[in-house]
Amino acid sequence: MDVFNKFYSSVSNTVSQLSGVLPGNPVTREFEATQYIASAGPGLLWKIYKGYKKSTKQEASIFVFEKKQLDRWSKSDRDIMIETLKRGIVQLTKLRHPQILTVQHSLEESRESLAFATEPVFASLANILGNTENMPQPIPNTLVNYKLYEVEIKYGLMQIAEGLAFLHNDVKLLHHNICPESIVVNQQGAWKIFGFDFCIANQSMPGSAPFWPFNEYCQAMPALTQPALDYLAPEYILSASHSPASDIYSLGMVIYALHSTGHQTLGNIGNDYGKFKRFVNEVKNLPPSRLLCVNEGLREFVKLMLNATPELRPDPHQFLKIPYFEDIGVKTLNYLDSLFQWDNLQKSQFYKGLPQIIQKMPHRICIYRILPCLTKEFVNPPMVPFVLPNVLLIAENSSKDEYIKYILPVLKPVMLIQDPIQILLIFMQKMELLLKLTPGDEVKTDILPMLYRALESDAQQIQELCLSVLPTFASLIDYPAMKNALLPRIKKLCLSTNYISVRVNCLLCLGKLLEHLDKWLVLDEIIPFLPQIPSREPAVLMGILGIYKLTMSHKKLGITKEVMATKVLPFLIPLCVENGLTLNQFNALISLVKQMISKVEAEHRTKLEQLNSIQNESKVMEQALTSPDNLVPTAPQTDIDKMFSGLGIDPFSFNAKQEKSEPTVVNVESGSLSLEEKQRIAQQQETARKFSRQPPPKIIPTPIVPPPQPSKPVDLTSSLLQSNLNQLTTKTTQPITQPTKLNQTVPNYSLNMGNTASYGYPNAMPFDNQLALPPNTGWSGPTGNLSSSNANFNNKWANNQNNQSSMKQDWSAFESLLPDQSQSSTNNNNTVKKLSKSEMMDLLS
Repeated sequence: MDVFNKFYSSVSNTVSQLSGVLPGNPVTREFEATQYIASAGPGLLWKIYKGYKKSTKQEASIFVFEKKQLDRWSKSDRDIMIETLKRGIVQLTKLRHPQILTVQHSLEESRESLAFATEPVFASLANILGNTENMPQPIPNTLVNYKLYEVEIKYGLMQIAEGLAFLHNDVKLLHHNICPESIVVNQQGAWKIFGFDFCIANQSMPGSAPFWPFNEYCQAMPALTQPALDYLAPEYILSASHSPASDIYSLGMVIYALHSTGHQTLGNIGNDYGKFKRFVNEVKNLPPSRLLCVNEGLREFVKLMLNATPELRPDPHQFLKIPYFEDIGVKTLNYLDSLFQWDNLQKSQFYKGLPQIIQKMPHRICIYRILPCLTKEFVNPPMVPFVLPNVLLIAENSSKDEYIKYILPVLKPVMLIQDPIQILLIFMQKMELLLKLTPGDEVKTDILPMLYRALESDAQQIQELCLSVLPTFASLIDYPAMKNALLPRIKKLCLSTNYISVRVNCLLCLGKLLEHLDKWLVLDEIIPFLPQIPSREPAVLMGILGIYKLTMSHKKLGITKEVMATKVLPFLIPLCVENGLTLNQFNALISLVKQMISKVEAEHRTKLEQLNSIQNESKVMEQALTSPDNLVPTAPQTDIDKMFSGLGIDPFSFNAKQEKSEPTVVNVESGSLSLEEKQRIAQQQETARKFSRQPPPKIIPTPIVPPPQPSKPVDLTSSLLQSNLNQLTTKTTQPITQPTKLNQTVPNYSLNMGNTASYGYPNAMPFDNQLALPPNTGWSGPTGNLSSSNANFNNKWANNQNNQSSMKQDWSAFESLLPDQSQSSTNNNNTVKKLSKSEMMDLLS
């Protein structure tokens, strides 16, 4: 949080500083300034801000001169200073060279300021050497304790010399103020010439010798309107002249300041013109001891550059050829700057040898100087396999913050390139490095999809490398991606590949991923997949064996006994007879099979013992409460019965059903039972004896009160039939020879009742009582004999007749049912026809 607050305060301060300076300046319409970072120019009057172009978001630096800085001078002096600054920027804008600062937006003026935009800048050389005038406070962390490496100094001097050669030979222009304030170091570490405020252009006609007019130093003018005396050539006083050699003298003094203690100049003159005159006389006889601080390989040439005679000084081209610049690091940086001129073959040869140089170069140069040049080649896919190893080598020596800021953004587009295939191969080889430096979110969004593409590649080596690195970051893969994306690809590769090594690596990868999976994912996805693998090579079988062992031994996973019995063992047992197995492989396989069988046996035996103990306890309780009689004697047990005994079919045999109720007799040898089993059996016997001695419980009958019957509707048919039957029973004692209403005699229907006395019916009953009763009353049949078991049948009609057996029966109700007169006249002989059973039933119905 403190870091955020500091950053917020710095941004707020920058915005507040710019709000009073840039409003109204046209530069602000196209560029946005974000951070105040450095200063440059005469007296370090130009403030340098870090920013970007609004339209393209391209990084840039914004140079701002605040006019209020000149308030201490008179108006005429202020005008001269402003015109001098404006002249220098106008001249800079006209020049285009790699060693001259590039202007992106020309100078704009407002009432408060001057401003222009350039390529991204780190700082001026004066800031790097410790001159912090007009710098932000506190000093930016990037400049605190900043020290230049020797290779940076060498290459920087080479770049300034190249820039001077361009100015002197091509533009015919004298810079006239080469000093640390006029040299700017850009963001990549390249040194650029700046500060053309006092430059002198050639005034001669084309084709003639160049001529640069001379302006004498004026002590009355402010020092900011004239070149710095510490770097001014002695001929300025000695001969009142200047030439391209004057800039070489200034460069020699810059070299001395770079190597001296405290980065002081040789004369340490400042703005004292009198002291400058005295120093000019000393330069004529400069002792070699004054230059001991300069690098030994450069010391002799610096002395020559500081010679009082301009003609003896080397020109820029001669200076560039000295042995001091014959350095492998300088040549490498120089080659990187000119790569755009080479073809692919030359580039590939250079990139192949670059790793050896990168290891010797300072890391800061690799990050800020070499890396930007390398990343430009990523737009050329054929060259990526040559460039990528160098970029990853720089990443190895980078911190995580440097990697995230400078390297990862340029690697993301490369991860999407699939052709040439060597790109994926290089990434697979350096995957451990990428996983160590890449944040988790980028691993999921960029690296993991690249691995998916590697699994789907046709190159065997890439597939094997991908399978070997997948388990190293399995913890970063979420469950849905593991289940739906990664595992299906590995399984598909294992089934479809023609390489045994790839198939074995698939199994090894799955085995290493097991600890990151849950039990049910393994049971659903991994275990059923293993029998589907088509090959039976010993290496593949051992890979499968390893997965089974891991699942059995892992405390979080484990295979259930059902899965082992139904899926695993039926697959493993046939593999035991594979002829290609060695003895050790066979021993491992058969050992696992035995282990699984033992596990199934132990677990299932435990389960069955628990169930059996529950059943035995329930049997003991049942036998104690019941004592059935044995009606059938038990047959002796034969040898065949003994063979089938104990196989679980005893409960279904006939003997078992007979013996089911017999008390269990324990007849085992005392030596075959454990102490616990003996105690349990004795306890069961004791419980049975206690129950057998207890009298049966007495059951006290309770009177049953019938529930009140709800009133039912009256059935008129049954009531009429009942009343008719009652009338019949009351008239049985009267003779049936009485004349009817038609003066006819009633036929005498004789009944052979058999033994009717017990039922209260007389022998002269007028019809067959077997037909007068319903068929479900229990009568035996047409013989008329009643069964003894049906003597007490429960029939309402029969009960009514029994209750009224002493009453005379009246059959007058059936007179209308008897034959009419026409029928009776045919029977003059008083013969009576006996009715059939169906006819009697029709009468009753």
